[in-house]
Amino acid sequence: MSRLESAIRRLEAQRDCINWAADRVAGMPGHILELGLGNGRTFDHLRETHPDREIFVFDRQIAAHSACVPDEAHMFLGDILETLPRALARLDRNTILAHSDIGTGDIECNRRLAAEIAPLLAPLMLPGGIVLSDQPMVLPEWTELTLPASVPQQRYHIYRA
Repeated sequence: MSRLESAIRRLEAQRDCINWAADRVAGMPGHILELGLGNGRTFDHLRETHPDREIFVFDRQIAAHSACVPDEAHMFLGDILETLPRALARLDRNTILAHSDIGTGDIECNRRLAAEIAPLLAPLMLPGGIVLSDQPMVLPEWTELTLPASVPQQRYHIYRA
């Protein structure tokens, strides 16, 4: 598969998983976390699908289109292994949906980072909250859910906290 086809499939998977999750968390309290702002596409889609929710974003640096950057109060800049623990003190356990897009192209690095992020993310998640991730985030207290039919297996991962 070409890199273009792979990128298209990844973007479609992100969109379809975010749309799927929007239906599952509708009417439930809580905010959203976006782990990895990148160029801001998924953050922008989360704003559109969840217009009444606060969305807090984590990234090392801002490289997004200016229209897709959260305000300072909703942005955690720096190493995610340091900013997630700091976020707990400020945000408490009030996350109903988390979207993690941390892939770098280095499979082993991605898996190690996801394994380090998952236990830092868990204390922020409300019971029953949804975690969407481009990488496996296996925790004993999380249940992996079935992907939407449009998303190929292993392209994305969905968990219920």
